[in-house]
Amino acid sequence: MEKQLNQGTICVQGGWQPGNGEPRVLPIYQSTTFKYSSSEEMARLFDLEAQGYFYSRLQNPTCEAVAAKIAALEGGVAGMLLSSGQAANLYAVINICEAGSHVVCSSTIYGGTFNLFGVTLRKFGIEVTFVNPDDSEEELARAFRPETRAMFGEALSNPGMHVLDIEKFARLAHSHGVPLIVDNTFATPINCQPIKWGADIVTHSTTKYMDGHAVSLGGAIVDSGNFDWEAHADKFPGLTTPDASYHGLTYTKQFGRMAYITKATAQLMRDLGSSQSPMNAFLLNLGLETLHLRMPRHCQNAQRVAEWLKDNGRVAWIDYPGLEGDKYHDLAMKYMPGGTCGVIAFGLKGSREDAIAFMDRLKFISIVTHVADARTCVLHPASHTHRQLSDEQLREAGVAPDLIRLSVGIEDVRDIIDDLDQALRG
Repeated sequence: MEKQLNQGTICVQGGWQPGNGEPRVLPIYQSTTFKYSSSEEMARLFDLEAQGYFYSRLQNPTCEAVAAKIAALEGGVAGMLLSSGQAANLYAVINICEAGSHVVCSSTIYGGTFNLFGVTLRKFGIEVTFVNPDDSEEELARAFRPETRAMFGEALSNPGMHVLDIEKFARLAHSHGVPLIVDNTFATPINCQPIKWGADIVTHSTTKYMDGHAVSLGGAIVDSGNFDWEAHADKFPGLTTPDASYHGLTYTKQFGRMAYITKATAQLMRDLGSSQSPMNAFLLNLGLETLHLRMPRHCQNAQRVAEWLKDNGRVAWIDYPGLEGDKYHDLAMKYMPGGTCGVIAFGLKGSREDAIAFMDRLKFISIVTHVADARTCVLHPASHTHRQLSDEQLREAGVAPDLIRLSVGIEDVRDIIDDLDQALRG
Protein backbone atom coordinates (compact mmCIF):
# COMPACT_ATOMS: atom_id res chain seq x y z
CA MET A 1 0.00 0.00 0.00
CA GLU A 2 1.30 3.45 -0.92
CA LYS A 3 2.24 5.54 2.12
CA GLN A 4 -0.20 8.32 2.92
CA LEU A 5 1.62 11.65 2.86
CA ASN A 6 1.30 14.05 5.77
CA GLN A 7 -0.54 17.36 5.48
CA GLY A 8 2.55 19.54 5.11
CA THR A 9 3.87 17.47 2.24
CA ILE A 10 0.48 17.48 0.50
CA CYS A 11 0.35 21.28 0.85
CA VAL A 12 3.66 21.62 -0.95
CA GLN A 13 3.63 18.75 -3.44
CA GLY A 14 0.06 17.46 -3.73
CA GLY A 15 -2.00 17.61 -6.90
CA TRP A 16 0.73 18.22 -9.47
CA GLN A 17 3.16 15.43 -10.33
CA PRO A 18 5.38 16.52 -13.23
CA GLY A 19 6.98 14.01 -15.57
CA ASN A 20 10.46 14.20 -17.05
CA GLY A 21 11.11 17.56 -18.63
CA GLU A 22 7.82 19.06 -17.37
CA PRO A 23 7.61 22.19 -15.17
CA ARG A 24 8.47 21.56 -11.53
CA VAL A 25 5.93 24.22 -10.52
CA LEU A 26 2.29 23.88 -11.55
CA PRO A 27 1.85 25.96 -14.74
CA ILE A 28 -1.00 28.32 -15.55
CA TYR A 29 -2.89 26.68 -18.41
CA GLN A 30 -4.32 29.99 -19.57
CA SER A 31 -6.35 28.58 -22.43
CA THR A 32 -10.08 28.33 -22.95
CA THR A 33 -9.81 25.40 -25.37
CA PHE A 34 -7.73 22.29 -26.02
CA LYS A 35 -6.86 20.69 -29.38
CA TYR A 36 -7.62 17.13 -30.51
CA SER A 37 -6.61 15.42 -33.71
CA SER A 38 -9.94 13.75 -34.45
CA SER A 39 -13.63 14.47 -34.07
CA GLU A 40 -14.11 11.08 -32.40
CA GLU A 41 -11.68 11.93 -29.60
CA MET A 42 -13.59 15.12 -28.88
CA ALA A 43 -16.94 13.32 -29.03
CA ARG A 44 -15.83 10.80 -26.39
CA LEU A 45 -15.03 13.67 -24.04
CA PHE A 46 -18.47 15.22 -24.52
CA ASP A 47 -20.08 11.84 -23.81
CA LEU A 48 -18.02 11.43 -20.59
CA GLU A 49 -16.52 8.26 -22.05
CA ALA A 50 -12.94 9.57 -21.79
CA GLN A 51 -11.06 11.87 -19.45
CA GLY A 52 -9.40 15.04 -20.69
CA TYR A 53 -9.81 18.73 -21.32
CA PHE A 54 -11.78 20.46 -24.03
CA TYR A 55 -13.12 23.68 -22.51
CA SER A 56 -11.94 25.41 -19.34
CA ARG A 57 -15.43 26.09 -18.03
CA LEU A 58 -15.67 22.40 -17.21
CA GLN A 59 -12.08 21.32 -16.63
CA ASN A 60 -8.66 22.89 -16.81
CA PRO A 61 -5.32 21.25 -15.90
CA THR A 62 -4.34 24.00 -13.44
CA CYS A 63 -7.70 23.93 -11.68
CA GLU A 64 -7.84 20.14 -11.62
CA ALA A 65 -4.41 19.85 -9.97
CA VAL A 66 -5.36 22.31 -7.23
CA ALA A 67 -8.72 20.59 -6.68
CA ALA A 68 -6.88 17.29 -6.31
CA LYS A 69 -4.58 18.84 -3.69
CA ILE A 70 -7.52 20.14 -1.65
CA ALA A 71 -9.30 16.77 -1.91
CA ALA A 72 -6.15 15.04 -0.64
CA LEU A 73 -5.89 17.48 2.28
CA GLU A 74 -9.51 16.79 3.26
CA GLY A 75 -9.23 13.02 2.78
CA GLY A 76 -11.81 12.94 -0.04
CA VAL A 77 -11.90 11.06 -3.32
CA ALA A 78 -12.46 14.05 -5.59
CA GLY A 79 -12.77 17.82 -5.61
CA MET A 80 -13.70 20.71 -7.85
CA LEU A 81 -12.92 24.42 -7.86
CA LEU A 82 -15.51 27.15 -8.25
CA SER A 83 -15.49 30.92 -8.61
CA SER A 84 -16.31 31.62 -4.94
CA GLY A 85 -17.29 30.03 -1.66
CA GLN A 86 -20.87 31.11 -2.29
CA ALA A 87 -20.86 29.18 -5.56
CA ALA A 88 -19.39 26.15 -3.77
CA ASN A 89 -22.19 26.06 -1.20
CA LEU A 90 -24.83 26.62 -3.89
CA TYR A 91 -23.53 23.82 -6.10
CA ALA A 92 -23.05 21.46 -3.16
CA VAL A 93 -26.75 21.73 -2.35
CA ILE A 94 -28.39 21.94 -5.77
CA ASN A 95 -26.33 19.00 -7.02
CA ILE A 96 -28.67 16.82 -4.93
CA CYS A 97 -31.69 19.11 -4.46
CA GLU A 98 -34.40 20.37 -6.79
CA ALA A 99 -37.74 22.14 -6.50
CA GLY A 100 -39.65 20.50 -3.67
CA SER A 101 -36.53 19.45 -1.77
CA HIS A 102 -35.76 20.46 1.80
CA VAL A 103 -32.51 21.12 3.69
CA VAL A 104 -31.85 21.21 7.44
CA CYS A 105 -29.25 23.90 8.17
CA SER A 106 -27.46 25.22 11.21
CA SER A 107 -28.59 28.76 11.94
CA THR A 108 -25.10 29.88 13.00
CA ILE A 109 -23.63 30.30 9.52
CA TYR A 110 -22.15 33.17 7.52
CA GLY A 111 -24.73 35.85 6.70
CA GLY A 112 -24.27 35.50 2.95
CA THR A 113 -24.90 31.76 3.16
CA PHE A 114 -27.88 32.35 5.47
CA ASN A 115 -29.38 34.65 2.84
CA LEU A 116 -28.53 32.25 -0.01
CA PHE A 117 -30.30 29.39 1.75
CA GLY A 118 -33.12 31.34 3.36
CA VAL A 119 -34.05 33.61 0.44
CA THR A 120 -32.54 32.60 -2.89
CA LEU A 121 -32.94 28.82 -2.60
CA ARG A 122 -36.57 29.38 -1.69
CA LYS A 123 -36.99 31.02 -5.11
CA PHE A 124 -35.67 27.77 -6.59
CA GLY A 125 -38.39 25.89 -4.72
CA ILE A 126 -35.95 24.49 -2.15
CA GLU A 127 -37.04 25.00 1.46
CA VAL A 128 -34.51 25.37 4.28
CA THR A 129 -35.21 24.93 7.99
CA PHE A 130 -32.68 26.67 10.24
CA VAL A 131 -31.94 24.95 13.53
CA ASN A 132 -29.95 25.75 16.64
CA PRO A 133 -26.93 23.45 16.29
CA ASP A 134 -26.63 23.18 20.08
CA ASP A 135 -30.07 21.58 20.42
CA SER A 136 -30.31 17.92 21.34
CA GLU A 137 -30.50 15.23 18.67
CA GLU A 138 -34.15 14.68 19.55
CA GLU A 139 -34.96 18.34 18.99
CA LEU A 140 -32.95 18.54 15.77
CA ALA A 141 -34.60 15.40 14.40
CA ARG A 142 -37.96 17.20 14.37
CA ALA A 143 -36.69 19.46 11.58
CA PHE A 144 -36.38 16.58 9.11
CA ARG A 145 -39.10 15.88 6.55
CA PRO A 146 -39.68 13.13 3.98
CA GLU A 147 -38.39 15.56 1.33
CA THR A 148 -35.18 16.46 3.24
CA ARG A 149 -32.15 15.87 1.03
CA ALA A 150 -29.19 17.29 3.01
CA MET A 151 -27.98 18.71 6.32
CA PHE A 152 -25.57 21.66 6.38
CA GLY A 153 -23.35 23.40 8.91
CA GLU A 154 -20.06 25.27 9.34
CA ALA A 155 -17.25 23.58 11.24
CA LEU A 156 -16.44 27.00 12.72
CA SER A 157 -19.18 29.54 12.27
CA ASN A 158 -18.53 32.92 10.70
CA PRO A 159 -18.47 35.23 12.61
CA GLY A 160 -19.74 33.76 15.89
CA MET A 161 -16.98 31.14 16.26
CA HIS A 162 -19.40 28.37 17.22
CA VAL A 163 -17.95 24.86 16.87
CA LEU A 164 -20.20 22.38 15.09
CA ASP A 165 -20.65 18.97 16.71
CA ILE A 166 -19.87 17.18 13.45
CA GLU A 167 -20.45 13.66 14.76
CA LYS A 168 -23.89 14.60 16.09
CA PHE A 169 -24.89 16.21 12.80
CA ALA A 170 -23.54 13.22 10.83
CA ARG A 171 -25.53 10.76 12.93
CA LEU A 172 -28.70 12.77 12.39
CA ALA A 173 -28.17 13.18 8.66
CA HIS A 174 -27.36 9.52 8.09
CA SER A 175 -30.25 8.30 10.25
CA HIS A 176 -32.53 10.17 7.83
CA GLY A 177 -30.75 8.89 4.73
CA VAL A 178 -29.16 12.18 3.65
CA PRO A 179 -25.56 13.48 3.45
CA LEU A 180 -23.95 15.99 5.79
CA ILE A 181 -22.34 18.99 4.08
CA VAL A 182 -19.81 20.92 6.18
CA ASP A 183 -18.25 24.27 5.30
CA ASN A 184 -14.67 23.99 6.61
CA THR A 185 -13.44 27.43 5.52
CA PHE A 186 -12.25 28.76 8.89
CA ALA A 187 -10.66 25.64 10.34
CA THR A 188 -9.14 24.46 7.03
CA PRO A 189 -8.07 20.81 6.67
CA ILE A 190 -4.92 21.67 8.63
CA ASN A 191 -6.96 22.04 11.83
CA CYS A 192 -10.04 19.94 11.08
CA GLN A 193 -10.99 17.19 8.64
CA PRO A 194 -14.80 16.85 8.84
CA ILE A 195 -14.80 13.68 6.70
CA LYS A 196 -13.00 11.83 9.51
CA TRP A 197 -15.93 12.69 11.78
CA GLY A 198 -18.67 11.58 9.38
CA ALA A 199 -19.20 14.50 7.00
CA ASP A 200 -19.90 13.43 3.43
CA ILE A 201 -19.21 16.65 1.49
CA VAL A 202 -16.90 19.51 2.46
CA THR A 203 -16.99 23.03 1.05
CA HIS A 204 -14.58 25.95 1.24
CA SER A 205 -14.29 29.58 0.42
CA THR A 206 -10.70 29.25 -0.80
CA THR A 207 -10.63 33.07 -0.79
CA LYS A 208 -9.86 32.90 2.93
CA TYR A 209 -7.00 31.00 4.63
CA MET A 210 -6.31 28.69 1.68
CA ASP A 211 -5.36 31.62 -0.52
CA GLY A 212 -4.17 33.48 2.56
CA HIS A 213 -3.14 36.69 0.83
CA ALA A 214 -6.49 38.23 -0.20
CA VAL A 215 -5.61 38.15 -3.89
CA SER A 216 -7.88 35.51 -5.48
CA LEU A 217 -11.55 34.63 -5.12
CA GLY A 218 -12.47 30.98 -5.20
CA GLY A 219 -14.41 28.07 -3.76
CA ALA A 220 -14.03 24.31 -3.55
CA ILE A 221 -16.15 21.21 -3.01
CA VAL A 222 -14.69 17.90 -1.83
CA ASP A 223 -16.61 14.63 -1.87
CA SER A 224 -15.71 11.93 0.64
CA GLY A 225 -17.03 9.24 -1.69
CA ASN A 226 -18.57 7.58 1.37
CA PHE A 227 -22.28 8.35 1.02
CA ASP A 228 -24.22 5.49 -0.59
CA TRP A 229 -26.47 7.29 -3.08
CA GLU A 230 -27.82 4.00 -4.45
CA ALA A 231 -29.03 2.97 -0.99
CA HIS A 232 -31.29 6.04 -1.06
CA ALA A 233 -31.88 6.10 -4.80
CA ASP A 234 -35.43 7.44 -4.55
CA LYS A 235 -34.14 10.60 -2.85
CA PHE A 236 -31.38 11.34 -5.35
CA PRO A 237 -32.71 10.61 -8.85
CA GLY A 238 -30.24 13.08 -10.39
CA LEU A 239 -27.44 10.72 -9.44
CA THR A 240 -29.16 7.34 -9.64
CA THR A 241 -31.36 7.59 -12.75
CA PRO A 242 -30.41 8.27 -16.39
CA ASP A 243 -29.42 11.83 -17.32
CA ALA A 244 -31.11 12.65 -20.62
CA SER A 245 -28.57 15.40 -21.30
CA TYR A 246 -25.83 12.74 -21.48
CA HIS A 247 -27.63 10.07 -23.56
CA GLY A 248 -29.10 8.30 -20.56
CA LEU A 249 -25.89 7.98 -18.53
CA THR A 250 -26.39 7.17 -14.81
CA TYR A 251 -23.69 8.77 -12.66
CA THR A 252 -23.63 6.25 -9.82
CA LYS A 253 -23.43 3.30 -12.20
CA GLN A 254 -20.73 4.76 -14.45
CA PHE A 255 -18.60 6.68 -11.93
CA GLY A 256 -19.16 4.97 -8.55
CA ARG A 257 -17.58 6.97 -5.73
CA MET A 258 -16.84 9.80 -8.19
CA ALA A 259 -20.53 10.21 -9.09
CA TYR A 260 -21.24 13.34 -7.04
CA ILE A 261 -18.32 15.45 -8.29
CA THR A 262 -18.71 14.19 -11.85
CA LYS A 263 -22.33 15.30 -11.93
CA ALA A 264 -21.52 18.66 -10.34
CA THR A 265 -18.84 19.29 -12.96
CA ALA A 266 -20.43 17.79 -16.07
CA GLN A 267 -23.94 19.06 -15.44
CA LEU A 268 -23.97 22.08 -13.10
CA MET A 269 -20.72 23.67 -14.22
CA ARG A 270 -21.69 23.03 -17.83
CA ASP A 271 -25.01 24.83 -17.34
CA LEU A 272 -24.25 27.49 -14.71
CA GLY A 273 -20.56 28.16 -15.34
CA SER A 274 -19.22 29.34 -11.96
CA SER A 275 -15.71 28.21 -12.83
CA GLN A 276 -12.50 29.37 -11.18
CA SER A 277 -9.97 30.93 -13.52
CA PRO A 278 -6.62 29.18 -14.05
CA MET A 279 -4.83 32.32 -12.84
CA ASN A 280 -6.78 32.31 -9.56
CA ALA A 281 -6.15 28.58 -9.16
CA PHE A 282 -2.42 29.20 -9.64
CA LEU A 283 -2.43 31.89 -6.93
CA LEU A 284 -4.49 29.62 -4.68
CA ASN A 285 -1.91 26.88 -5.09
CA LEU A 286 0.85 29.24 -3.94
CA GLY A 287 -1.20 29.93 -0.83
CA LEU A 288 -1.81 26.25 -0.19
CA GLU A 289 1.94 25.60 -0.22
CA THR A 290 2.29 27.51 3.07
CA LEU A 291 -1.10 26.74 4.64
CA HIS A 292 0.41 24.27 7.13
CA LEU A 293 2.87 26.96 8.23
CA ARG A 294 0.47 29.87 8.42
CA MET A 295 -2.40 28.25 10.34
CA PRO A 296 -0.35 27.55 13.49
CA ARG A 297 0.85 31.19 13.49
CA HIS A 298 -2.71 32.48 13.08
CA CYS A 299 -3.82 30.32 16.00
CA GLN A 300 -0.88 31.26 18.23
CA ASN A 301 -1.41 34.97 17.61
CA ALA A 302 -5.18 34.73 18.10
CA GLN A 303 -4.74 32.85 21.36
CA ARG A 304 -2.48 35.61 22.71
CA VAL A 305 -4.85 38.34 21.54
CA ALA A 306 -7.92 36.53 22.93
CA GLU A 307 -6.29 36.15 26.35
CA TRP A 308 -5.36 39.85 26.32
CA LEU A 309 -8.89 40.92 25.32
CA LYS A 310 -10.46 38.67 27.96
CA ASP A 311 -8.51 40.52 30.66
CA ASN A 312 -9.21 44.00 29.26
CA GLY A 313 -11.71 46.01 31.30
CA ARG A 314 -13.19 47.67 28.20
CA VAL A 315 -14.26 44.32 26.69
CA ALA A 316 -17.75 43.12 27.63
CA TRP A 317 -17.49 39.57 26.28
CA ILE A 318 -15.37 37.38 24.00
CA ASP A 319 -15.96 34.18 22.04
CA TYR A 320 -12.88 32.20 21.05
CA PRO A 321 -12.96 28.40 21.35
CA GLY A 322 -9.27 28.28 22.23
CA LEU A 323 -10.00 29.95 25.57
CA GLU A 324 -10.59 27.69 28.54
CA GLY A 325 -14.10 28.31 29.78
CA ASP A 326 -15.41 29.13 26.30
CA LYS A 327 -18.72 27.41 25.58
CA TYR A 328 -17.19 25.52 22.65
CA HIS A 329 -13.76 24.79 24.15
CA ASP A 330 -14.42 21.08 24.67
CA LEU A 331 -15.76 20.60 21.13
CA ALA A 332 -12.78 22.53 19.77
CA MET A 333 -10.39 20.25 21.63
CA LYS A 334 -12.19 17.24 20.16
CA TYR A 335 -12.38 18.33 16.52
CA MET A 336 -9.52 20.86 16.33
CA PRO A 337 -6.93 19.93 18.98
CA GLY A 338 -4.18 21.77 17.11
CA GLY A 339 -6.08 25.06 17.10
CA THR A 340 -9.17 26.60 15.55
CA CYS A 341 -8.30 29.67 13.46
CA GLY A 342 -7.35 33.32 13.79
CA VAL A 343 -10.86 34.77 14.08
CA ILE A 344 -12.11 36.20 17.37
CA ALA A 345 -15.60 37.54 18.16
CA PHE A 346 -15.98 40.07 20.95
CA GLY A 347 -18.05 43.01 22.13
CA LEU A 348 -17.19 46.24 23.91
CA LYS A 349 -18.81 47.83 26.91
CA GLY A 350 -20.91 50.70 25.60
CA SER A 351 -22.96 51.33 22.48
CA ARG A 352 -22.70 50.34 18.83
CA GLU A 353 -21.22 53.80 18.22
CA ASP A 354 -18.43 53.00 20.70
CA ALA A 355 -17.57 49.88 18.70
CA ILE A 356 -17.46 51.88 15.48
CA ALA A 357 -15.29 54.58 17.08
CA PHE A 358 -12.88 51.90 18.33
CA MET A 359 -12.49 50.47 14.83
CA ASP A 360 -11.98 53.91 13.33
CA ARG A 361 -9.06 54.54 15.73
CA LEU A 362 -7.14 51.45 14.64
CA LYS A 363 -3.93 52.21 12.73
CA PHE A 364 -2.52 49.22 10.83
CA ILE A 365 -5.43 46.88 11.61
CA SER A 366 -7.76 47.61 8.71
CA ILE A 367 -11.54 47.68 8.36
CA VAL A 368 -12.18 45.44 5.38
CA THR A 369 -14.94 43.19 4.07
CA HIS A 370 -12.69 40.20 4.34
CA VAL A 371 -11.42 37.75 6.88
CA ALA A 372 -8.80 35.04 7.29
CA ASP A 373 -5.76 36.31 5.43
CA ALA A 374 -2.21 37.23 6.45
CA ARG A 375 -3.14 40.78 7.52
CA THR A 376 -5.03 41.54 10.72
CA CYS A 377 -8.40 43.11 9.96
CA VAL A 378 -11.65 43.95 11.69
CA LEU A 379 -15.34 44.19 10.82
CA HIS A 380 -18.65 44.96 12.51
CA PRO A 381 -20.96 42.34 10.91
CA ALA A 382 -24.23 44.02 11.93
CA SER A 383 -23.16 47.14 10.01
CA HIS A 384 -21.46 45.35 7.11
CA THR A 385 -21.66 41.66 6.08
CA HIS A 386 -24.89 40.93 7.98
CA ARG A 387 -26.60 44.31 7.63
CA GLN A 388 -29.44 42.72 5.61
CA LEU A 389 -30.52 40.82 8.76
CA SER A 390 -32.74 42.18 11.53
CA ASP A 391 -31.51 42.09 15.15
CA GLU A 392 -33.70 39.01 15.68
CA GLN A 393 -32.20 37.28 12.65
CA LEU A 394 -28.73 38.30 13.80
CA ARG A 395 -29.27 36.59 17.15
CA GLU A 396 -30.75 33.53 15.43
CA ALA A 397 -27.58 33.35 13.35
CA GLY A 398 -25.47 33.59 16.50
CA VAL A 399 -24.35 37.15 15.75
CA ALA A 400 -24.80 39.68 18.53
CA PRO A 401 -25.59 43.20 17.26
CA ASP A 402 -22.47 44.48 19.07
CA LEU A 403 -20.19 41.70 17.76
CA ILE A 404 -16.81 42.77 16.40
CA ARG A 405 -15.07 40.23 14.19
CA LEU A 406 -11.31 40.43 14.56
CA SER A 407 -9.27 38.38 12.11
CA VAL A 408 -5.80 38.03 13.60
CA GLY A 409 -3.05 37.87 11.00
CA ILE A 410 0.50 36.59 11.05
CA GLU A 411 2.23 39.87 11.93
CA ASP A 412 4.16 40.23 15.19
CA VAL A 413 1.52 39.74 17.88
CA ARG A 414 3.02 42.53 20.02
CA ASP A 415 2.17 45.06 17.32
CA ILE A 416 -1.35 43.70 16.98
CA ILE A 417 -1.98 44.05 20.72
CA ASP A 418 -0.43 47.54 20.80
CA ASP A 419 -2.78 48.73 18.05
CA LEU A 420 -5.82 47.26 19.81
CA ASP A 421 -4.71 48.84 23.09
CA GLN A 422 -4.35 52.37 21.74
CA ALA A 423 -7.71 52.11 19.94
CA LEU A 424 -9.48 50.87 23.08
CA ARG A 425 -7.94 53.61 25.22
CA GLY A 426 -9.15 56.24 22.73
